[in-house]
Amino acid sequence: MQSTREFFIQTLGIEAWLAMVLAILLLALVATQVTRVLFNQLDRLAARSRAAWDDALVAAARTPTRVVIAVVALSWIARVLHAQWPEPDFTEEVTQARNVAIVLALVWFVWKFIALLTDNTIQRGRDSGQDFDLTTIYAMSKLGRLLVVVVGAIMAANTLGFNVGALLALGGVGGIAVGLAARDLLANFFGGLTIYLDRPFSVGDWIRSPDKSIEGTVEYISWRHTRVRAFNKNLIYVPNAVFTTIVVENPSRMSHRRIKETVGVRYDDFAQIEAIVNDIRTLLSEHPEIDATQTLIVNFNAFAASSLDIMIYTFTHTTNWVKYHAVKQDVLIAIGRVVERHGAEIAFPTQTVHLSQPLVGPPDEALAKA
Repeated sequence: MQSTREFFIQTLGIEAWLAMVLAILLLALVATQVTRVLFNQLDRLAARSRAAWDDALVAAARTPTRVVIAVVALSWIARVLHAQWPEPDFTEEVTQARNVAIVLALVWFVWKFIALLTDNTIQRGRDSGQDFDLTTIYAMSKLGRLLVVVVGAIMAANTLGFNVGALLALGGVGGIAVGLAARDLLANFFGGLTIYLDRPFSVGDWIRSPDKSIEGTVEYISWRHTRVRAFNKNLIYVPNAVFTTIVVENPSRMSHRRIKETVGVRYDDFAQIEAIVNDIRTLLSEHPEIDATQTLIVNFNAFAASSLDIMIYTFTHTTNWVKYHAVKQDVLIAIGRVVERHGAEIAFPTQTVHLSQPLVGPPDEALAKA
């Protein structure tokens, strides 16, 4: 009975091991083409869906799948070569390399899937015009990729024959020394974790701190620092640990903007002060940009040094800074017209000098006596 080796030699005119190598390469090529066609079909199906995860899944799996096919094919070829030339024995090393390569391909796939899913989610959120929290999306993405790297490293170490339990124990002992040496780094890390969990601000928010010279728009939040774009367009890099010890205001989350002004009327217009106050109150309560459901105060407030002061305290509907100033201008002009309509005038600083005796005689002589 003919052996397989003799059959290949007589039928194909080549050695059996070489024929098997060629068969494996041909099989790997066919598998690659099949997966390419399959992924193209999956791409079309994913394009019909409105979900963000299916496009990311197909795009992330395409290249790692080809890598796995190539790695498996090379391991089979190595076995064929080992059967032909038993010495040296490299079977165990090839098996370990194959397993590690598969683990790395899996890590690559999950890493890429998380990154693409993050990008697709953000893009679709912007296209739809819906509100979404960029800070939370970035935080979940970074945490997911960190877990992927840690789990992948443990799986690779276990595949290579390392004692994972001993490594973890050693890491616990070494972690104390690393923690002491990298205290500031860890403080920034946990500061960033606090920002992600408590969410005192998000990417795109306008923040300021009365404790520090920090004011601007948040552009990026990493595990180590937060990047803030100041209003003069300079970048401010703030270590995350700072935010655990300072007060942070977030004007972006205000519900209204306040108008707080004092309008002074001349003392000569005291008879009109009550009517002016009533008309200003009516004006504000009927103004379309003023929220009359909030605190609204218009009162004659003080006899000032050179004016009768009227306090105006109210809130606008808008929180937009530019529109707020336009509304405030409109309100102040309308108040000025109310004062004008009553025949009164806005006061300005003046002084009146009262002489104890009237001036008598020619001006020069009277001034000399004074």
